[in-house]
Amino acid sequence: MLPYQTISEAASALGRNLTLAETMWFNYSASKSDYVLYCHNILFLFFIFSVVPLPLVFIEVLRWAGFDRYKIQPKVRLSLHDMLNCYKDVMWMFFSVVGPLQLISYPSIQLIGIRTGLPLPSGWEMISQLVVYFLVEDYTNYWIHRFLHNKWGYDKIHRVHHEYTAPIGFAAPYAHWAEILILGIPSFLGPAMAPGHMITFWSWIALRQIEAIETHSGYDFPWTPTKYIPFYGGAEYHDYHHYVGGQSQSNFASVFTYCDYIYGTDKGYRYQKKILKKLKEDTNGVQNGGSYNVSTVDLKSD
Repeated sequence: MLPYQTISEAASALGRNLTLAETMWFNYSASKSDYVLYCHNILFLFFIFSVVPLPLVFIEVLRWAGFDRYKIQPKVRLSLHDMLNCYKDVMWMFFSVVGPLQLISYPSIQLIGIRTGLPLPSGWEMISQLVVYFLVEDYTNYWIHRFLHNKWGYDKIHRVHHEYTAPIGFAAPYAHWAEILILGIPSFLGPAMAPGHMITFWSWIALRQIEAIETHSGYDFPWTPTKYIPFYGGAEYHDYHHYVGGQSQSNFASVFTYCDYIYGTDKGYRYQKKILKKLKEDTNGVQNGGSYNVSTVDLKSD
């Protein structure tokens, strides 16, 4: 809750007039407690989990012309019933685990110093903090993900997420309850290291979940803006991890690819890309009057 009763009082405390964004924030948040503002995350997550994957559902079910070419695993098709069942399972986990976790985790937000007052952060401040959050989460998530692919971690916990060998948008948060709790730790490490404003924290939670839905979309769209982000993995990169499944020791990264490259856990993916490129080149050669002889290739090689 803001410590000011009026906009004039807030402007006097800041020594300047409020910006338009700060005025809007004052009007919205002045009478709300910090706890209520933090709990907005529940509404944001519900909206993102429910609405953001819907275009992918329409594309998958309606088979819109022109989109099939971007399907990463074109032989795998899920019915509307299958996707709604996935959404139902995600919502059950949301209301039984994610929502309650948000409700009780507010003391950690107080501890790390997420603020709700004025002034609002500048655009550069928000961007720099969000970059830190993504990098910290990505590095920490990489090692947790690798752990979850050992025999115990996979059999007891992570296999639930891999039930979808050809992922869909709704399946991004589809996981064992223990995995949801464990992966909540990397999400809080970045804000703990570089605490910012509640708006930055909201943006972080929203962007991370949207990114997860995009990488689980099952479609590799050439126009997606994330293709211009250096070292960004994307849908095709993570789809390979699901395609290989439980035996996978490749593509553990959640957002970026640098950890997989540094620690050598992208070899299977790079091998597949190399073979598929050769197949494409040889196919073009046949179409141009040449000939080729390709031996059987195990595309699930790690």
